[in-house]
Amino acid sequence: MNALNKKSIEDIDVQGKKCLVRCDFNVPLNGKIITNDKRIVAALPTIKYLMEHGAKVILCSHLGRPKGQYKPEFSLAPVAERLSEYLGVEVKLAEDKEVVGHNARMMSNALNDGEVMLLENVRFRQEETSNTANFSQELASIADIFVNDAFGTAHRAHCSTTGVASYLPAVCGFLIQKEIEFMGGALANPKRPLVAILGGAKVSDKIGVISNLIDKCDTIIIGGGMAYTFMKYLGHSIGTSLLEADWVAKAGEMMKDAEAKGVKFLIPIDNKVGKEYSEDTEAMIVNSDEIPDGWMGLDIGPATQKLFTDAIKGAGTVIWNGPMGVSEWKNFEAGTVAVANAVAESGAISIIGGGDSVAAVTKLGFADKMSHISTGGGASLEFLEGKELPGIMALNDK
Repeated sequence: MNALNKKSIEDIDVQGKKCLVRCDFNVPLNGKIITNDKRIVAALPTIKYLMEHGAKVILCSHLGRPKGQYKPEFSLAPVAERLSEYLGVEVKLAEDKEVVGHNARMMSNALNDGEVMLLENVRFRQEETSNTANFSQELASIADIFVNDAFGTAHRAHCSTTGVASYLPAVCGFLIQKEIEFMGGALANPKRPLVAILGGAKVSDKIGVISNLIDKCDTIIIGGGMAYTFMKYLGHSIGTSLLEADWVAKAGEMMKDAEAKGVKFLIPIDNKVGKEYSEDTEAMIVNSDEIPDGWMGLDIGPATQKLFTDAIKGAGTVIWNGPMGVSEWKNFEAGTVAVANAVAESGAISIIGGGDSVAAVTKLGFADKMSHISTGGGASLEFLEGKELPGIMALNDK
C-alpha cells in the first residue's frame, strides 16, 4: 500500500467549500461527562486549519456501540460542548436521530465560511457499519469535500470512512497524514538500524506483524506474555506462564526465518516470575530455562533488560507495540520502564503503536520523548502487518 502519496487538506482549495470531516470522537464518558478528551484535542489542528482557510466545517464521528439505533446516551452533545470550549466558537450539534436529517440540512446550508457544526453519532444508522450506499450518499449530499482524519477507524470500511469517498473528492487531515508519514515512512524507508519491539499477551495477535517486520527489520525484540510461546519452542519449561500451544510451531518457524534473513531475534533470557497472577504475589528472578512448575512469568528480568536496552541503543528507528510485562502493576513494570527509557534516550525515530504500549508510555511519563504515538490501536497493528487500510486507500492520490 503506498499510503505516502495521498492528498491532504493542504493540497486542495477549501475556501467556501463544505468539508465533511470524519474525526475520531469516540471518547470515554461517565454519564454525560467526558473523562478523557485526548481524541478531541488530536483533531483540533485539522479543524482549526479548515476554519482559518474559510471552509464550512461539518464534523462527524461515531461514539460507542449504539448498534444502528438512536440511543441518547451515545449522543455527541458532550463532544459539541467540549469542542466549543477549545475552539472558542459555538459548535452546534445537528440533533437528528437519522444523522442527516432536517436539522443537518438546514444547518449545513446556513454555515458561513469558517463556521463549524457537528452531526449526530453516525452509528445511530444501521447502514454505517454495513457500508450501505444510501447513507454514504446522504452524508455526501451535504458537503463538497470529504476529509478523513480518523486513523483509529481507518481499518474499517464504513459509510463515513470509505463509502462517502466514492461521491466526493477525498483527502486526509493532519492526524492521518502524520500517521502515514511516520508509520509508512518507517516501513518503506527507515533510518537504520530498524528495531521492532513487540510485547503484549498473545503471539496470535502479532503473527502478521512479526512476519511482515522480519522482511524489514534489523532486530526484533519479543517481550510480554507472548514470549513464553517462543521459550516453549526452545524446549524451556515455562511453569504456568501464558502459552498458546497451537502457535509454538509457528513461533519456531518465525525464529528460523529471522535467522535465515540475518535478522537478530531476541527473546527474554531471564524473567520476573510470580506464584500467581496478582500484583502482590511472591516473586523472584529466574533464567528463562529455569521457570519452576507452578510459577508464571510476569515481566522480563534484569539481564533481559540489559540485552534489550543494548539492542535499542544504536537504533535509527524503533517501532514498539505492546508492553514487556504486566506494566499496569508497580511490581512488574520494571521491564517496560527500562525499554521505554532506552527508546527515549536512543535518539531514534520512535513510533509507539497499539493501545497497551501507548497507555504504558503515557502512564510512565515517557510520552513526550517519543517521536510519534499512534492514535489507532487496531488500525496501527494492521498498518504494521502491511495490510491496506480501506479508510486510507479511499483517499485521492496526489
